[in-house]
Amino acid sequence: MHPVHRLEELLAGAENLMIVCHNNPDPDCLASAFALGRIAIAVGIDEHHILYSGDISHQQNRAFVNLIDIDLKPFDPAAVQDRPEESLLAFVDHAVPGENNRVPEGTPVDIVIDHHPNEEIEAQFIDHREQIGATATILTEYVRELDIEMDAALGTALLFAIRRETLGFLRGVTSAEYDAAGWLHEHADGALLRTLSTPSVTGATVDTIAEAVRNRTVRGSVLISGIGRTSERDALPQAADYLTTLEGVETAIVFGIVKDGIQISARSTDSRIHIGNVLDGAFSDVGTAGGHREMAGGEVPLGIFAEYATDDTQLFAIVDQVMSARLIAELRLTAETDT
Repeated sequence: MHPVHRLEELLAGAENLMIVCHNNPDPDCLASAFALGRIAIAVGIDEHHILYSGDISHQQNRAFVNLIDIDLKPFDPAAVQDRPEESLLAFVDHAVPGENNRVPEGTPVDIVIDHHPNEEIEAQFIDHREQIGATATILTEYVRELDIEMDAALGTALLFAIRRETLGFLRGVTSAEYDAAGWLHEHADGALLRTLSTPSVTGATVDTIAEAVRNRTVRGSVLISGIGRTSERDALPQAADYLTTLEGVETAIVFGIVKDGIQISARSTDSRIHIGNVLDGAFSDVGTAGGHREMAGGEVPLGIFAEYATDDTQLFAIVDQVMSARLIAELRLTAETDT
């Protein structure tokens, strides 16, 4: 039996579905939640909600939500804990309560559909495929198998998510992504895809990327850059993506203070490095971090750092020193080279 038919049976017995996105959801998470909502409608669930916490601040993500017209609602922990028995709780593109989401630890989850590495998943229905390049690929497989009615919004959402998650079929891509994209091509809106692929960029985002370039240090093929405080959380992965294009750089790690936490984004094309494991090893004792071999992220609460500084300049000097030292130790880096 195809996994989606087990999911179909589970959904058929529910009256309500709560789909929880991970913090600061990206197109892969949003499109997957959108598709799961369509599946819920098709099997007869009267009410479903797509919930998120954090921010949708990346210009591409904002355009995605607005142009695809995804109905998102802010996440309320109380609503999840007090949900009726006939309600199901689903995670897409993440897997464990309390990890990259605001769901209280220990909360029972009914459905998990994800492609990120994780060994602690518990749910009634689990479809966890680390080898797949995008969660949207799995959901595309579902809508095909169930013959869900397709329209331009759903087709465009899934195709854009797969393209974005794999960096245009260059990162973590498998034959499943090509197969899904070939099928989705007939259902997607080409003009909308182009619009989503070229959103306007704010001056603040450009400034953040410029700061990452200015503050870079390079050791071997590893680049580390701290950018201070920024309101542009989603500029960090954009900066990491850009910095890996510099000659001689195979691994780029960018971190900065966003609100009351230190956000980290990393990219690597070095086959010797699993960047998700590197971040986990460096920061799991003080925050949450991890991801794939080529792409990872994390967050460390400011916590004790803030007690030793009276202004942002002093605070970030401490943060920069500690974060860089942990990364250098975990990567076993040696002498600094020219920047």
